[in-house]
Amino acid sequence: MFITFQNSKAIYLTALTRAGKQLWQKKVADFVTHQGYGASPAVYKSLVLVSADHKGGGKLAAFDRASGELAWSHERPKIPNYTSPVVVNAAGKEQLIYFGCKLVSSFDPLTGKSLWEVPGATEECVTSTVTNGDMIYTTGGYPKNHLAAVRADGSGKVVWENGVRVYVPSLLIKDGYLYASADEGIAYCWEAATGKEMWKQRLGGKFTASPVLVGDSVFATNEEGTTFIFKARADRFEKIAENKLGDEVMATPAICGDRIYMRVASHKDGRRRETLYCLGIQ
Repeated sequence: MFITFQNSKAIYLTALTRAGKQLWQKKVADFVTHQGYGASPAVYKSLVLVSADHKGGGKLAAFDRASGELAWSHERPKIPNYTSPVVVNAAGKEQLIYFGCKLVSSFDPLTGKSLWEVPGATEECVTSTVTNGDMIYTTGGYPKNHLAAVRADGSGKVVWENGVRVYVPSLLIKDGYLYASADEGIAYCWEAATGKEMWKQRLGGKFTASPVLVGDSVFATNEEGTTFIFKARADRFEKIAENKLGDEVMATPAICGDRIYMRVASHKDGRRRETLYCLGIQ
């Protein structure tokens, strides 16, 4: 297992066995806190990919999974940002796509070689990108609301964009359509190629957790612990179910097979308590 965390004004990457034994630990970069650290590491072949953007000057880096040795790194602008590195297959090749700090950047994930970099994102982004194989989709929320489709071939062409605020929850893509549970509690469906809005529906509450796709269904959980389940279909919004668990959910549910794992907080007698639930899908 690989974990990134902030400690003593720096970001560290730690490798652990499943039994919890520490194999190695490496300092990624110094870190100046703005709103905390929120990026996740990504495993790619023999490497672990890590990002640490901040207002003191960030870093995007890769470490060897076995030894923890630094494989490559890039310095980043002095802007707070929270995006995780994601490897996608787009424009005929595997690319590490990273956005925020007013840039959309692409690297060879194995060597760190810069493939292309274009202006196109807002300053502060949180979400992970998705692709239809031709374009990648960037979203952000500060200082402006931002959702855009960018060609993944390095041309820098922005095919379409809109001003919908999808700041923290990531997008989903299925069968040529994008789905979102936006921060302010509205579900959207857009045609991925053109940006045409197919439908939108108010769910209610605020969203921090990202929606999860299970077969043809989308599971979207708001901050109050209500999970909305609806069909991933473009012609209309179709709700399947609505369930509530706990008082607060900030983490994205993990769904594996017929089980749902949810990190939930409850408030009782003035105290906040977190619980990890394992739920069976009927």
